[in-house]
Amino acid sequence: MKKDSYFFRAVIYAMQNDKVLLVDMKKPKESTSLDPWLGRVVALADGQHTIQELIDFLASQYPNGAPANLADTVESVVKRLQETHVVHLSDEPVDLPYYLAIPANEQDPEKARALIEKDGFIAG
Repeated sequence: MKKDSYFFRAVIYAMQNDKVLLVDMKKPKESTSLDPWLGRVVALADGQHTIQELIDFLASQYPNGAPANLADTVESVVKRLQETHVVHLSDEPVDLPYYLAIPANEQDPEKARALIEKDGFIAG
């Protein structure tokens, strides 16, 4: 995996306390809660940061030093999210549309629906 690739989410997500949920706009009450590692990467997948920047950021969260396998773990998580089409990689930064850029529970629902329809984005 190229660590200089930018990673970005391709799904609508929401935040519920400290949990990240994948949102199906057709059935918003049936959102899927992600495991903490997956959720953290999805929440950080803004298209403006590389995988190496993600690794560096996560490493900085360990006051006594990051685990030796942190980079491998992050790459594994990103790969898993890629395989399920939740996250994509790009050689260049990616500007996310409104409905992917911020959590669904922080969006104006009418604006989000209008933009989703305009863009032809199929949620879930």
